[in-house]
Amino acid sequence: MLRIIRSSGVVDGGVSVDASVLDVEFENLGFDSVALLEITGQIEREFDVKLADDAVVPVITPRELLALVNGG
Repeated sequence: MLRIIRSSGVVDGGVSVDASVLDVEFENLGFDSVALLEITGQIEREFDVKLADDAVVPVITPRELLALVNGG
């Protein structure tokens, strides 16, 4: 997950993308709804999972997205 966030190019270069960002809201990391959908698509392709759009919409932190990917 952190690798995908890093590779998105959205996070400001001054922000260290490590486990400390898991509870930071995507908006505060510089993600808008389009960027979140893009990384969701990348996760779906790389990990061969399908995430329902209505399940992704309320996700506001990387930890919440990770929980969704892991089936929770």
